[in-house]
Amino acid sequence: MDYALDMSRIPEHVAIIMDGNGRWAMERGKERTEGHKAGVDTVRRITSECVRLGVKYLTLYTFSTENWNRPADEIAALMGLVLSSLEDEIFQKNNVRFRVIGDMKRLPEPVQKKLWETMEHTAENDAMTMVVALSYSSRWEITDAVREMVRGILQDYATGYTEEEICNRITEDTISEHLNTYFMPDPDLLIRTGGELRISNYLLWQIAYSELYFCDTYWPDFDEAELHKAIASYQGRQRRFGKTEAQVEEAEGQTDK
Repeated sequence: MDYALDMSRIPEHVAIIMDGNGRWAMERGKERTEGHKAGVDTVRRITSECVRLGVKYLTLYTFSTENWNRPADEIAALMGLVLSSLEDEIFQKNNVRFRVIGDMKRLPEPVQKKLWETMEHTAENDAMTMVVALSYSSRWEITDAVREMVRGILQDYATGYTEEEICNRITEDTISEHLNTYFMPDPDLLIRTGGELRISNYLLWQIAYSELYFCDTYWPDFDEAELHKAIASYQGRQRRFGKTEAQVEEAEGQTDK
């Protein structure tokens, strides 16, 4: 089915939980790692299509902190895929900037090195930013942000700020500035493939007002048509951010004048 999209209402930031690689492979009598390899091909296709549509940020949940509990051979295969996929020309071909969020210190040194090199080599690309959440979980991110804020608070105490002054300086903006995602807007649309109906510790702070979309399609089978379907669903919703429907419609009417 072809979904007609309003090109003036393409989400600026799309975040995806790429689920179902392992199940896709096992249902075909293959090793789970074959599903992850097929998933890399999907990343290439969806990245190119997001650039074509005008999406400015694409954030992909690639490997969570909880995934370190998976079998060692699967983790090793995933790390190898990270290395091989970063050799792809998709970044330069599509003018895509590459960024990483997550606890990179836990990653193997060759992976860390390649990630930093790719970020450096693509720093000037400006069609879209692809953000890979690698060794990431939202609880880890928030905990890390609190630690950084506490360090700043201790320094403030040393320079004579009062307790009330320090507390007044801690705002939602302050917290957001200490998160790994400080450099980009919150997601407009969060997509989860694979049929599960949960967030799995992903961007919990950032998706407070994101539109959520769940589909049964496994990630290796998620194609351009599935992406269009998700965006069409997003475009069919009214984003109220706590306001009433009437308030939103009134504001939209004033904007159209």
